[in-house]
Amino acid sequence: MINQLFGHFASPCKNQRCFAPSEERSLLPGIAIGEPVRLEWYNPQGERIVPSKRMALHSETSRSRLIIYNAIIEDAGIYRCQATDASGHTEEASVVLEIYQRLTFRDVQSPQEFRHGETAEVVCDVISSPVPVVVWYYQDREITEEHHSRFQVLPNNNLQIHQVTKADEGVYRCEASVEARGEIDFVDIAMVVNVPPVLSVFQPSFNATADYQESVTFTCMTSGSPDPLVTWHRKGQQLEPSEQYIIARLEGGRSMLTIRNIRQGDGGSYTCRATNKAGSQEREIFLKVFVQPHITQLKNVTAVEGSAAMISCVAEGEPLPDISWKRASDGQSFVDGDKSQDGRFEVRGRHGKSVLTISGVRLTDLGRFDCEALSRIGGHEKSMFLDIEYIPKFLTNHTIFYSWEGNPVNISCDVMSNPPATMLWRRERFTISAEGTANTRVHSGAGKSVLEVTPMSDRDFGRYNCTARNNIGVRYQEFILAQADVPSNPYSVRLSAVSQRLATVTFMKPDSHGGVPISYYLVQYKEVGSQEWRDVKSHSIQTTVVLTGLEPNTTYEVRVAAVNGKGQGEFSHTESFQTLPIREPSPPAVHGQRGMGKAYRLGLVKQDDGGMPIVEYIVKYKTDKEEQWMTKLVPGMNDFAMLQPLQWNTRYEVEITARNVKGLSEPTFYQFFMPQKPDITESLFSGLGLSTVVGLGLGVLLLLLVLVDVSCFFLRHCGLLMCITRTICSKKTATSGKGKEMEEGKAAYLKLPLKEENGKESLKPDTIEIKVHSDNSIHTKPDDSKA
Repeated sequence: MINQLFGHFASPCKNQRCFAPSEERSLLPGIAIGEPVRLEWYNPQGERIVPSKRMALHSETSRSRLIIYNAIIEDAGIYRCQATDASGHTEEASVVLEIYQRLTFRDVQSPQEFRHGETAEVVCDVISSPVPVVVWYYQDREITEEHHSRFQVLPNNNLQIHQVTKADEGVYRCEASVEARGEIDFVDIAMVVNVPPVLSVFQPSFNATADYQESVTFTCMTSGSPDPLVTWHRKGQQLEPSEQYIIARLEGGRSMLTIRNIRQGDGGSYTCRATNKAGSQEREIFLKVFVQPHITQLKNVTAVEGSAAMISCVAEGEPLPDISWKRASDGQSFVDGDKSQDGRFEVRGRHGKSVLTISGVRLTDLGRFDCEALSRIGGHEKSMFLDIEYIPKFLTNHTIFYSWEGNPVNISCDVMSNPPATMLWRRERFTISAEGTANTRVHSGAGKSVLEVTPMSDRDFGRYNCTARNNIGVRYQEFILAQADVPSNPYSVRLSAVSQRLATVTFMKPDSHGGVPISYYLVQYKEVGSQEWRDVKSHSIQTTVVLTGLEPNTTYEVRVAAVNGKGQGEFSHTESFQTLPIREPSPPAVHGQRGMGKAYRLGLVKQDDGGMPIVEYIVKYKTDKEEQWMTKLVPGMNDFAMLQPLQWNTRYEVEITARNVKGLSEPTFYQFFMPQKPDITESLFSGLGLSTVVGLGLGVLLLLLVLVDVSCFFLRHCGLLMCITRTICSKKTATSGKGKEMEEGKAAYLKLPLKEENGKESLKPDTIEIKVHSDNSIHTKPDDSKA
C-alpha cells in the first residue's frame, strides 16, 4: 500500500503541489509501503511515462523517482504514481506540478515596416507567468494615449499607430516587467515607414524623325522610401539596356531612357514605372516618329499591246506621303485624280497606295515610269519599267532582191517582237531547214534571219516566205528573188573646170541600176583621132571624175558607163572638149608674218600656173619713203620668201610676180610694218628656243669654271690645270733624267697660241707671254699683247 508520495524540487512541494521554473529539472519521488511488484508513472494526459532523455525513472524496492529535465510549461499538470502488489492490487497517489514562466520576448522582429498612411501595429510578443506589464517608449518618453491620440497599446501588448507617417519612423522600446518577482526586461524595435513612389515627367511627348540617326531622351523624377526602382516598359515588356536603349540612373531620383537611331517602329507609348515596398506608380511618355517617305512596293509590269496595264506604287511614311507619277519618255506627270486628254492614263490612290492605269497600251508607252512619294519630311523616288509584248512586226519593206546565176544573194528578214520570235523560211509550201540545201543556207541572229541563195537556174528565182511567230501571234512576209541586169547608160555628161592639163567630168546616174547596186563608174577619154581609150574609175559611186595629165590646147572625147555586179552597162553619148593653151601664170596669193630679228617671212601660195610650172617668183620690196626697189628671186618650188635685213619702225611695200616659160603674171601687192626695235635682252632671247638658252647657260658656266681653274693654277698652284701640268712634267723628268724642281722666286713663262675669231689657231708665231712671279702676280709684256 502506497502511504507516501512526494516530490523534491528547487522549491519545496506544499500540500502535494510542486513548483518548478521553466527549463529546470523537476524531481517527483514516490515511496511505497508494502511489497509492490510494479511502480509506474502517468503524465497529466494519462499516458504511462516511458523513460527518455528528458524524463528519467529511478525505481527502488518501495520507491520510484520521476526526474523531468528542462521542464516546460506544457509539462505542468497532475502526475500519478501507481503501485501494484503480487496479488494484483493497485494503489496510486498524485502530485500537482505547477511551472512558472520567466519573462520572455518571443520572435520580436526589428525592423518592422509599414506603409505610409495605414494603421501600423508594432508587435511585441512577450510572455511570462504571471502575465507581465508592458510599457512603450519613443525617444525616451513613455507613450500614453492621453498625449498621443494616434497611439494605442492593444490588449495583446502591441503598439497601434493610426495613419502612420514618415515622422513616426524611429526606434520604439517595448518594456515588460513581473512585479511579483521583480523581473524586468525590454527590447528595441526599429519601425520603418515606407512611402509609395511619387513619379513625375518633365515632358510627356516627343517628336523625332526616323532614319536620320536621331536620338531622344526621356526623363523621370521619382521620390519615395525606400528609393524606388525605376524601370522602362514598352508594349508590356520591360526594356533592357542595349545599343538602342541606354538607361541611366542619376542622383536625385532621376532616370533617363535614351533611344538611339530612331526608326519608324520606335514610335508609340513608353512607360516609366517606379516601384518600392510601399507600392508603384507609372507615367506614360509618347514618342511621335516622323518617317521620311519610302516606297515599299513598285514592280516592273509587262503588258500586251492593246490591253490594259495597272502599275501600283505603295509608300509609307509619317505623315503619309502624297504619290505622283512621271513618264520618263516625255516628262509628263500624273497625280491622284488625273486623267489624260485621250483618256488612256488615269491615277487613283488612297492610304499610301497609288495605281496608274493605262488603257489600250501602245508601243510608245514602253519605257520607264517614276513614282515619287512626297511629304513635308522629305521625298523618295523609285522607277519601274513598263515592258510591252506584241506580235512580230517586219522592219523593212525591201522585198525584192536581184541576183544572177552563180551569184549568192542575202535575203534579210528583220523582225521586231517581244518576246523574241522564232523565224522560218518557206519556198512553195516547203520549209527550208536551218541546215539549208545545196544552194540555200539560213543564218539566224537576234531579230533577224538571213536566207543566202545562190541561184543555179531559173527555178531558183521567184517567191520566198519568211514566217515570224511568238506567243502573241504570227506574221508572214513575202520576198521576191529576181534576175539582175547590167545598169543602163549614164546621161547628161558635162565638162567643167577645163584647164591646160585638167578637166572635170560630171554626169547623171542611170535610170536603172539593173537590180543590184552600182559598184563604180567607168570614164573613158582619148584624143580626137586616136583609137586608144584611157580608163578612169570613179571613187565609189561619185558622179564627178577629174581627168589629169592632159595636153594643153588639145581636143578630147569622153564617155561614161556604169558597172554593177552583173557587169558593165552601155556607154553614154560621147562628149568633146578642148584644153586651154599655155599662158602666163595667175598672180600668187601672199600672206606674211614677222620673222626673227630684222626679218619678215612672206608666204607664197601658187595659183593657176598657166599650164607650165612656175620657174621663179620675183619679189620687189622697198620702204614707203624710198624710190629704189630691192629685188629677191625665189625658186618656183618654194612656198615662202624671207626678206632681211629690214629697218625698225618702218612700213614696207612689196610686189610679187610669178614667172613660167610663157612669161610673167600680173603682180600681187602687199604691205607690212616693222615694229620698233625691241629691248636687247628680249631681242637676244626672243628668237632662241629653250634648248638654245639652256646651252648658252651651260657654256657660260663652263667658261667660268675654266677661268677659276686658271686663276687657281697661277695664284694657288692648284686646280685641274695644275694637276695636268705636274703629271706631264713628272713624265718628262723621268724620261730625260733632268728633273728639276721649280725654285720659289723664279719666273715661269707660259706661251699660249693666239686664236682667230673663228676659233682656229693662228699660224703666226706670235704668242702671249705671261710671267708668274714669286708673289703670284702676273705680268704681260706690252709689246706682245695684240688681242
